[in-house]
Amino acid sequence: MSGYGLEIRELECFLVLAEELHFGRAGERLYVSQSRVSQLLAALERRIGARLVERTSRRVALTTSGERFLAELRPSYRELASAVERARAAARGVAGTLRVGFQGAAEAPLMRAIEAFQERHPGCATEIVELPFADPFGAVRAGGVDAAIVLLPVDEPDLVLGPVFAGERQTVAVSVRHAFAERDSLAAAELTRTPLIAAAAPAPAYWRTAHAPSDVPAPAVRTLQEGLTLVAADRGAMLLCRPMAEYHGRKDVTFVPVEGLPDSVLGMVWHRDGETEPVREFARAVAGS
Repeated sequence: MSGYGLEIRELECFLVLAEELHFGRAGERLYVSQSRVSQLLAALERRIGARLVERTSRRVALTTSGERFLAELRPSYRELASAVERARAAARGVAGTLRVGFQGAAEAPLMRAIEAFQERHPGCATEIVELPFADPFGAVRAGGVDAAIVLLPVDEPDLVLGPVFAGERQTVAVSVRHAFAERDSLAAAELTRTPLIAAAAPAPAYWRTAHAPSDVPAPAVRTLQEGLTLVAADRGAMLLCRPMAEYHGRKDVTFVPVEGLPDSVLGMVWHRDGETEPVREFARAVAGS
């Protein structure tokens, strides 16, 4: 490492010694002698110009300067190690199978991301799996998919929300017999007085409310097709983004634009313990789509 003449081995030695607080055990972890640990530490302290470790016959402890340096070094070292691992993975190539879940319809932006990913990584097959409307996060948690494209919001501590797609205008699906069917548009406030078909459990309550912001009781469904069937039967209305509405168009249902609602947004999620190189590469493809 250039600049201040620091050596990676010196930094590794300091990090291990800070954990072990014992020169012998640090040497064992680094596969070097105890005297070599002392040499590496001394070289690092000379470069920095401060004592980092106090060593007595009874104990080893970090100095104030050592504590401060450790706090600043750890995150930088982790990022450096991650960068090296990403470069190694890129050199090896991304292979295997990436399973991607989606809700509703595999629309053009998702297909562009998949195409870009396949062009960059022809050795990694992509499987596309439809997710139930009522369970946006279950397949990611259970390992059924490596990542998923789901409707926002996402407020799940064990999941990572990655790149998001451009928002789409909201529409409300109603039966052709419904009072709203002839309207050119609706105000968001009108929906609070309209039975809106919602997702059933296990979709989280906050997520169900975001996609059915109504004070009037209405049926809950597991799939979009179930919801649209109830809409056609005039059992309630249902919020859908414009592309999804067009994809699921049918003669007995009409779609009316809604004014005053936030756009419908899709985002990529994956489990915090499942961030593999294919997942990271697919996230880059989604971000560029």
